[in-house]
Amino acid sequence: MKKPGLPSDRRKYVKTILTLMSILFLAGCTCFSIPLMQREGKLEETVVSGKGKDKILLVDISGVISSKEQGRGLFGERASMVSRVREELEKASKDERVRGVILRLNTPGGTITASDIIYQEIKRFKRERNLPVVACMMELATSGGYYVATAADAIVAHPTTVTGSLGAIAIKFNAEGLMEKIGIEDETIMAGDKKDLFSPLRPLTEEERVIIQDMLNEFHQRFISLIAENRKTLSLEQVKPLADGRVYTADQALKNGLVDEVGYLDDVIEMVKGKAGLEKAKVVMYHRPYSYKSNIYSQMRGTEFKNLNLINLD
Repeated sequence: MKKPGLPSDRRKYVKTILTLMSILFLAGCTCFSIPLMQREGKLEETVVSGKGKDKILLVDISGVISSKEQGRGLFGERASMVSRVREELEKASKDERVRGVILRLNTPGGTITASDIIYQEIKRFKRERNLPVVACMMELATSGGYYVATAADAIVAHPTTVTGSLGAIAIKFNAEGLMEKIGIEDETIMAGDKKDLFSPLRPLTEEERVIIQDMLNEFHQRFISLIAENRKTLSLEQVKPLADGRVYTADQALKNGLVDEVGYLDDVIEMVKGKAGLEKAKVVMYHRPYSYKSNIYSQMRGTEFKNLNLINLD
C-alpha cells in the first residue's frame, strides 16, 4: 500500500526550492564579506610620475586643515589630516631612497593648532633627514595653508593661485534682538562671568572685546614672526603690512616676497630634483588600500572647501 504524502511533482518542486536556497545560503556565507567598520589600512606607495631608484614624496594637503577625523560610519574611520601627514613623513624618514618632498597645497586653512602641528612635523622631518622640501600652491593656499607652506625651503605658486589671508579671526553673532522679537529669553546658568563670552544671545562687553582682541593679536603676532623667520628676504617690519588679512594673486605674492617662484607642479618636481642633486627620480604618493592614484594631480579625500580662517574658536 502506497504511503500518503506529497504528489511526486510537488515533491520535486519543494526539492528544487530547497536546493536553490541552499546554494544561495552557501554563496552568502562563503563569497561575501563586508566589514562595515573596518579601519583604514597601512599606507601603500604608488609611483605617479618619473623613473629611477630615487624617490620624491608628494604629500597632499587638500581641504580644511584639521586634527578631526575626516569621516566615520559605514566604511569606518579616516585619519585626520594632521595624523596622515605625520604618518607619511614618518614612513618617508625610514626610506633612504626618498630624496625630497613636495607639499601640494590646496586649502583655505583651518585651525591654528592643526596648522602649527603640521608645520612642526615638516620642520622635524627636515632636521632628521636634511632633505629639500618645496611647497607647491595649487588653487588656494590661504591662512593656515600659507602657515604650513612656510616650513618648506621654497614656495612655488601656480599662476592662478590665491594665497595670503595672513591673519586670525573669531566670528561671533549677536541675535539678542531677534530672540526678543520671537519671544525667547536667555536663561543661561553659569559659574564664571566670562563663560558665555561667545554666546550669540547677548552682545559683548567692552572688557570681553578686549579679551578676544588680545588673544587674536597674540595668534597674529605668532603668525607674523613665523613668516619673518622662514622668509629670509622679509623682515618682521616688512611682513606686518602684508599680514592685514588680504589675499594675493600669485604675481602679487611673488612681488611681495611671499613666494619664491610662479610655476607648475612639473616645475616643482624639477626644482626638488635639482636641490637633491638628482638627474632622474620617480614621484611617489602614499595612500590607503583601494585609493587610486594615477598621476601627480591625483587627489586625496576631503577636499571640499568651507569658509574657515586660521583660528577656529568654538
